[in-house]
Amino acid sequence: GGPRRLLLVSNSTLHGGGYLGHCQQHIQSFLGQKVKRVLFIPYALHDRDAYARTAREKFESLGYGLDSIHESCDPVEAVRKSEAIFIGGGNTFRLLKALYDNSLIHEIRKRVLEDGIPYMGSSAGTNVATISINTTNDMPIVYPPSLQALGLVPFNINPHYLDPDVKSTHMGETREERIRQYHEEPNTPPVLGLREGAMLLVEGDKATLQGVTGARLFLRGKKPTEHEPGTDFSFLLTDSNPLNP
Repeated sequence: GGPRRLLLVSNSTLHGGGYLGHCQQHIQSFLGQKVKRVLFIPYALHDRDAYARTAREKFESLGYGLDSIHESCDPVEAVRKSEAIFIGGGNTFRLLKALYDNSLIHEIRKRVLEDGIPYMGSSAGTNVATISINTTNDMPIVYPPSLQALGLVPFNINPHYLDPDVKSTHMGETREERIRQYHEEPNTPPVLGLREGAMLLVEGDKATLQGVTGARLFLRGKKPTEHEPGTDFSFLLTDSNPLNP
């Protein structure tokens, strides 16, 4: 066992860089020397073979082997044997439905929360690490049996958080307004808006904002607050109401 270890990244690609380029040093220090192989879960994209090739190329360049779960004849067993798990981005609804369809929700929770193996998510993979996917930006292109997700942390995240463009004439809802509407519902947990280039490192009961951009924190009934890299978000791990699936 060991404490939970999570690296929750807002986005896989940052403008001007390649796949996971902006966070590759974070990945190496997160996985360290002990992990030799990473189990990749490509369910968020339709072309799983191509996605696995992209991820494998990146992780091999960082010194890690990569097995893609879609190539395994027994996904549950693959999770049970994994040293580390990485869930990539794409469509969050498609991803969560596949996790349910393959009976992986309980198994991943157990490996991460009880056995202490490292979990890394980017974008949709970060969404599913939280209580629910209620605050994803994605379209519901398929219908998962529940919006409840892995619950590795007791709050929600909005990856790719976007600030309103003051020069824009677009009259649609801002991201902030959508999160506020979510918080109009009773008993909704905090939402951390992670801008592109930001990531949250969770080690046991400690959560720290990392990366090159800040985050915006939304608490129900309160004004949103702005936070710089280095912010200690550990209180989010204890002050919320964990909804266990």
